[in-house]
Amino acid sequence: MTAYPDAFSMPPRRRAERLSVAVVTELVELIVTGELAEGTLLPPEGPLSEHFGVSRTVIRESAKRLEEKGLVIISQGRGTQVAQSGSWNMLDPVVLSALIDNDESLGVLDELTVVRGNLEGAMAGVVAARRTAEELTRIEHALQVMREMLHESDSFRQADVVFHLTVMELSRNRLAENITKRLYRRALESNRYHGMLYEGAFDSTLDQHAVVVDAIARQDVLAAERAMREHIIGSWQQRRFEPPRPDTDG
Repeated sequence: MTAYPDAFSMPPRRRAERLSVAVVTELVELIVTGELAEGTLLPPEGPLSEHFGVSRTVIRESAKRLEEKGLVIISQGRGTQVAQSGSWNMLDPVVLSALIDNDESLGVLDELTVVRGNLEGAMAGVVAARRTAEELTRIEHALQVMREMLHESDSFRQADVVFHLTVMELSRNRLAENITKRLYRRALESNRYHGMLYEGAFDSTLDQHAVVVDAIARQDVLAAERAMREHIIGSWQQRRFEPPRPDTDG
């Protein structure tokens, strides 16, 4: 009898109207959590269709979707093999969601924040170099709305998002804007990203945004880059909840 990965010893955990979506979501989670390790061969279509209770056509469609996401390699005569993580499309919404939702160490959010900080910092520098008077007014207005909403937490958070989206838009770097928005919006959906609200968090955020605006107003490119990058990475480190470490005493 052929042995298959332990991940398939239990019934599937999800059901959905669109069966291929359910199968893809389940397999993505198994792959990113390492239950299906890199290099693992997935079972053939027959056993997989029985496991998920779907047709072989659905399994084939699901395998193609996984291949498009860079998660598997489909080879004639060999089957479907889990790809190395360096090949995964981590900007894919399903893959990114699975990575964040299943990362107890917060390492994925750490990496996401560094990438976002560097990209958005670069965009702030571009805005500082090229901004017009009208564009500066837009950024200053976004900051003023944050200031007015300081004591209304939900409205302040929304104004914070608008500020960042405004800077991204005004950079006119469509690729950087697209990548950063994907990362930012997905992070905002995670309770882990919001972390712990420390005392004076909103005041600190407002002050840091003001430093960014001041640098843009002075058209100081390096200062704008640094202020935005340090704000994004620093504020995450402030609210980041450190998971408990395993007890090593016993």
